[in-house]
Amino acid sequence: MRSISQKFPPGPRPLPLIGNLHILNLKRPQKTFVELSKKYGSVFTVHMGMQKMVVLAGYETVKDALVHHANEFGERAFVPIFEDINKGFGLPFSHGETWKVMRRFTLSSMRDFGMGKRTIEDKIIEENEYLIKHFHSQEGKPFDVAVITNAAVANIITSIVLGHRFDYNHPALLKLTKLVTENLRMVGSPMVTLYNLYPFVKFLPGTHKIILQNIKEIHSFLRKTFLKSRKELNSDDQRSFIDAFLVKEEEEKTNPNSHFHEVNLISVVTTLFTAGTDTTSATLQWSCLLMMKYPEIQRKVQEEIERVVGSQQPTSGHRKLMPYTDAVLHEVQRFGNIVPLSLPRETTVDVTFKGYFLPKGTFIIPLLESVLYDKTQFEKPEEFNPQHFLDSEGRFVKKDALMNFGAGRRVCIGETLARMELFVFFATLLQKFTLRLPPGVTQVDLTPAIGLITPPKPFKICAFSRF
Repeated sequence: MRSISQKFPPGPRPLPLIGNLHILNLKRPQKTFVELSKKYGSVFTVHMGMQKMVVLAGYETVKDALVHHANEFGERAFVPIFEDINKGFGLPFSHGETWKVMRRFTLSSMRDFGMGKRTIEDKIIEENEYLIKHFHSQEGKPFDVAVITNAAVANIITSIVLGHRFDYNHPALLKLTKLVTENLRMVGSPMVTLYNLYPFVKFLPGTHKIILQNIKEIHSFLRKTFLKSRKELNSDDQRSFIDAFLVKEEEEKTNPNSHFHEVNLISVVTTLFTAGTDTTSATLQWSCLLMMKYPEIQRKVQEEIERVVGSQQPTSGHRKLMPYTDAVLHEVQRFGNIVPLSLPRETTVDVTFKGYFLPKGTFIIPLLESVLYDKTQFEKPEEFNPQHFLDSEGRFVKKDALMNFGAGRRVCIGETLARMELFVFFATLLQKFTLRLPPGVTQVDLTPAIGLITPPKPFKICAFSRF
């Protein structure tokens, strides 16, 4: 009999086969988890089908697990749809030595190609000019901002990964961004959740089949790109992340245990496209929607831009001089809450945490929504309020509870790049345009879309030139 010190976290009583599915909102499970945390505390158990999971809720608990117990909570959980996609390779859903080697190489290579440096900011500013031209071309008429922000952000990644950008109407760019966006919506759908819980339905028709077909198309495009890169490869003139990987693969071709092979390359590059495009684009979409919803906040941002930047090109160097704009962007990231469940973890060893015994291999859900909306960290979490990141004198205040890039061993490797993109794109858009609701539209729907990544539901904006 397990001692009291080895008790498992409490939770609702499961039913045979379905566990707690009958009480869960499968479209937005984070909402159910938040409610359950009020009853069972910051560490509790849910049964998704026959899979036992432990949910961590609230800033203090999530931080304690991911930061103070980083090694114990540092493994990625096994999720069937992601195993089907990645086969255990790549970055976010790889394990052990594969994850360590791929993460180390990817970080190093992305830095070499400018991430976090002035060189990548130059690429962002260049892309920004194309984005501004597109906004101008709409001449104040209503348009959907999602496709164009996806394309603009994707081009930053393609410039690193492939060594060049695409025109916004290029078929390859349009196809890639469509496939990536579609997959991120579907992997968070109720049907795929059920597939993850009951993978024996793999051979039946369903959304999981569409996801895997989309992945095949993405991989087909990448293989053609790799073939071209191999033909033109010059180890003394590496122009892209792919070139750097292929050179490393060549160097290690006699090593039978090498991690540098095509399957890992495809998985890493697919991840860079996926994670590096949709998350930043979704945040930009939220920023546009919220500026239309709160025109007085938009005006204050524009006043600060005029005062600090004037007609210059906004750069990351201006950020520290613009506390209000910085606070608004951080609040967009908090309020937008684009990855509400975070990505699941798994315990690497037996661990006693918050008085509960969690065996090695326990499936962990760090509930990010409960962190970003934690009332102990944000005064009015349900409201969009830039004051959450400002002190009484209007100075920017950093909040560790803004964990939208994750924390601990598996923190997002693209955080520096994403922050730079968001600031340059957002500040330039509000420098050049005033964003307004289309004629006849009076209400702004702040309900997020359903998916692993949750941008706003489709909407249109009118961008009026300020000069």
